[in-house]
Amino acid sequence: MDDNQTPNGRHRRQILAATGAASAFGLAGCLGSVLDSGEETTTDVTIGQIGSGRDGRDAPGGTPMGEMPALEGELTVYSGRGEFLVGDLLTYIDELYDDFTLVRRYGGSTDLVNQILNEGSGSPADVFFSVNAGALGTLTDEGRTQSLPDDVLETVRAEFRTDEWIGISGRARAVPFNTDAYNRAEMPDSIMTYPDFAGDIGWAPSYGSVQAFVTAMRTIEGEAATREWVRGIADGAKTYPDELAACQAIADGSIDAAFTNHYYVQRVRDANPGAPLATHFTQGDAGAVFNVAGAAIVDAAADSELAATFVRHLLSAEAQDYFARRNFEYPLIPGVEPVGDIPTIDELDVPDLDLTVLSDLEPTIDLMRDEGVEI
Repeated sequence: MDDNQTPNGRHRRQILAATGAASAFGLAGCLGSVLDSGEETTTDVTIGQIGSGRDGRDAPGGTPMGEMPALEGELTVYSGRGEFLVGDLLTYIDELYDDFTLVRRYGGSTDLVNQILNEGSGSPADVFFSVNAGALGTLTDEGRTQSLPDDVLETVRAEFRTDEWIGISGRARAVPFNTDAYNRAEMPDSIMTYPDFAGDIGWAPSYGSVQAFVTAMRTIEGEAATREWVRGIADGAKTYPDELAACQAIADGSIDAAFTNHYYVQRVRDANPGAPLATHFTQGDAGAVFNVAGAAIVDAAADSELAATFVRHLLSAEAQDYFARRNFEYPLIPGVEPVGDIPTIDELDVPDLDLTVLSDLEPTIDLMRDEGVEI
């Protein structure tokens, strides 16, 4: 067996370059990304790094790709996650093996679910990679997914998976705020009190994450309370096209706080470390929902074993570290920590909520429009 063969004899592409006597390796990304080399090893298998580095960060835990079965054959992934966020990772996995071809189709998660349903048993999709649990739940409810192997499911804690889909990375709802205007102790711990917040609020009501957040509120608080909350926020909040723009507005001093996913704060601060921007998390309510991006094997998959091995790669040490470093998401496997000054998953006060209900957006959009919100 040569140095580029896996234990089962299949050839792994030599895209790892030796960098000296210690045989440290760097993983080459795509699109001209400048990548740091990974110099730590786990059980004698070098863990490389995909994506930009974060100074002072330890090597990730988990199982590296080098210890996983090789990918061989052709596999089609329908990705509801944008190419900007996951393209480098998928390209890396594709180029890791001589005998593997990864066909990628990008689109909105809901659109891709509808496409798989319309394609029926002839769908070319082998794996569905969704931006949220709701779309995964919809595909599962339609009977278009299959059970994942136990060893894959056991990688992630029970609240972030079912038998037929598994969370890959996570995001927490948060209330970013301007630290020149407020300190954390002054930020309300209940999301339901923010219509009375004295500062200037911003939100992005046409953004899917906001609509899912309001859907969680409908589920937890009931329609009447949610309607009153939306009415109060819409009365004075400034509207932005997306949550990154809202966070940037806080950093610029245009508003004092907003409702966003946690990682937008990290992205603004990554570009401007001195920005007067911090993250507050509410307690046990819709403002504290933790959602996941995840994957499922489509029932029509041509090779279920290959599809399962691909999902394993998304849960590898390198991939989980990529989600943390590149996207500032929460990794979902033990031993890989999130980036930034944020609480761990266990430190968050997350409501008890079936994440699949967050796909029920139509009543939420109707409610928001009834209260004068332009979507």
